[in-house]
Amino acid sequence: MLGANVWRRVLGVDRATVIEAVEVDEEDDVVVAHVRPRRHTKRRCGICGQRAPGYDRGEGHRRWRALDLGTVRCFLESDSPRVNCSTHGPTVAQVPWARHGAGHTLEFDDEVAWLATHTPKSAVGELMRIAWRSVGSIVARVVADGRAAHDPFDGLVRIGIDEISYKRRHRYLTIVVCHDTGRLVWAAVGRDKKTLNGFFHLLGEDRCQKIRLVSADAAEWIADVVASRCENATLCIDSFHVVQWATDALDEVRREVWNEARRLGMREHAKELKGCRFALWRNPEDLTARQEARLSAIARVNSRLYRAYLLKEQLRIAIRTKGVLALVMIEDWLSWAARSRIPAFVELGRKIRRNLPGIEAAMLNRLSNALVESTNTKLRVLHRMAFGFKDPEHLIALALLDRGGYCPPLPGRAR
Repeated sequence: MLGANVWRRVLGVDRATVIEAVEVDEEDDVVVAHVRPRRHTKRRCGICGQRAPGYDRGEGHRRWRALDLGTVRCFLESDSPRVNCSTHGPTVAQVPWARHGAGHTLEFDDEVAWLATHTPKSAVGELMRIAWRSVGSIVARVVADGRAAHDPFDGLVRIGIDEISYKRRHRYLTIVVCHDTGRLVWAAVGRDKKTLNGFFHLLGEDRCQKIRLVSADAAEWIADVVASRCENATLCIDSFHVVQWATDALDEVRREVWNEARRLGMREHAKELKGCRFALWRNPEDLTARQEARLSAIARVNSRLYRAYLLKEQLRIAIRTKGVLALVMIEDWLSWAARSRIPAFVELGRKIRRNLPGIEAAMLNRLSNALVESTNTKLRVLHRMAFGFKDPEHLIALALLDRGGYCPPLPGRAR
C-alpha cells in the first residue's frame, strides 16, 4: 500500500486524520479509505466543536463522498459516535475531514461550490455525479462556514439597498451591498418593510448607528425603514433612477403627441414620431446621423416634444455634474419644469422636489446605486446558470457565495 502521507495528499485530508487502510470495493467499483480522527480531535460536538462526554456509538459505520480518484468514486469510511454536548445535547461527533451534517468531504464541498459559481448546473451534476439538490445544500454549508468565521456585518458604514426579481409573479429578493468592499452582505426573500427590518435587526442597534450613507431608489418602504432604524444615516437617492424618471416622462409626452397626430389624421407625422423613440432616449453624443436628422425634424414640427427632450437632457447633465454646481442646476431645472406647461414634467418636478434631500445627498457624496445594480446583473447571470433552484434560500446562498466573497479556491490551488 502507498505510504500514509501519499494517501493523505491524494484523499485531501490533513494530519488530524489517521488513514488505517485503503481497499477497492469491486462490487460497487469504488475506493474506500478507512479513517479515524486523532485522539485530540475526538469527542467534540459536531456543531460547536467543544469537548463533550461520549453518548453512544451512533449509527455505526458511515461513509463520506470524497473527490474521485481518476474515473473511480472514492469514499472515506469511519465510525460515527455521538457525544452529549452541554449546549446542543446528543450530537454526532465532529470529524476533521467533513462539515457537520454533510455526506461529503471538505475538499468535495469546496470543489462543488467553486463549480457552482463558474459552470451551469448540468455540468456540475455531470462532473461530480451528484443531484442538483445536493449542490444547493453544499453551497449553503460552505457559505454558513464562511459567515461563521467572519462577521459579515462588521465595519458597515456605506451600504446600498435594492430589490431583484428572481421568479415570475412578483417574487423578489431584497439585497444589501457594502459600498466600501463591494460585497453582497445580506439577502432575503421579499421587498417590504418587514423584510428590510429583518436586516437591521440582525445588524443590531449599535452597528445601525454607525451607518452614515445609504443608497437606494425612491421606494418609500426603504426610506421609512432607514429613517427609523439608522438615525445617523443619510439616504442617497440613486441618480440613475432620477434620469429614468425623466426618460419615462419624455416617453409619455411622445405617446401623447403621437396619439394626437393620429387623432387629427396626420399619418405621416405620426409615423415619424413612432420611429423617433430611440433618438429621444439616447445621449446626444451617441446619436447616429439618421437619429440627429429625426431630432432636427421634431424641433421644426413639434416644439412641445422637443422642449420635453431638452428638459430630459438638462436634468441628465445636472445629475452628471455632481457637487454644488449640480444643486444650482437642479434648482434652475425645477423652475423650468414648473413653468413648462407639460403635465408629465410638471409632475416630475414635484416628484423630484419631494425627494430633493436624497438627490442632493447623492450628488454631494458622489454615491449611487451603480454597484448594487451591477450586483443585480451578476445575480441574474447566476440565476440563469443555476436555473432549477426551487428553494430561494439555496439561491441566496449561491449569491452570497459568489458576490459575498465566500467562494473557496479549487482544492490544491493557492487562494
